[in-house]
Amino acid sequence: MGTSEQQGRDYRERRDAVGARMRRFRKERGLTLRGLSTRSGLSIGFLSQVERGISSIGLTALNGVAAALDRSVAEFFDDDQQADGERATVARLPSHFTLTRAATAATEYVSGQQTYRMLSARGPSLVLEPLLVHIAPGGRREDAYGHAGEEFAFVLDGELLYEVDGVEHRLHAGDSVHLRSTVPHAMYNDTDRVTTVVSVVTPRLF
Repeated sequence: MGTSEQQGRDYRERRDAVGARMRRFRKERGLTLRGLSTRSGLSIGFLSQVERGISSIGLTALNGVAAALDRSVAEFFDDDQQADGERATVARLPSHFTLTRAATAATEYVSGQQTYRMLSARGPSLVLEPLLVHIAPGGRREDAYGHAGEEFAFVLDGELLYEVDGVEHRLHAGDSVHLRSTVPHAMYNDTDRVTTVVSVVTPRLF
């Protein structure tokens, strides 16, 4: 099996796992899709596609689902990723400062076409969530979604279609966007190659 084919299968398996956990957590809370839609602000159709493994969901949208289900975002990923995330929070650094070396193993989360690499250690008084995001081509577009906080994205490589308040903007390497996250927004890679983005969001997701 080729590398790209194996990566594609891994993406599908991770996406399906996130959707399956979403369905299980929703049912444990006794919520219908309509109820989860009301609480999270995401459409019933989109949530249904995520649960069935048809669509992937970004971390900020998943954060809204997690809050609606009284869960942490890390609980939607596999056990190894949760363990890495939990270990990262054990070694407490000063509340005002963290230092992350290149050689330090970074925690990564995969949701559908997107791989998120955590760029900093946890700091109890720090509110920014810096991420390196690799967005694979293809997949279904997410619903535009608004949430509390701010969001910044800088394209390192490739192209990104970024929708803000119903208007699409094509970003190339070196372009960036910075917005209040309460404005509905979504990003999508409609090219045939991986796009790499440095993203900073608030509040922290993990």
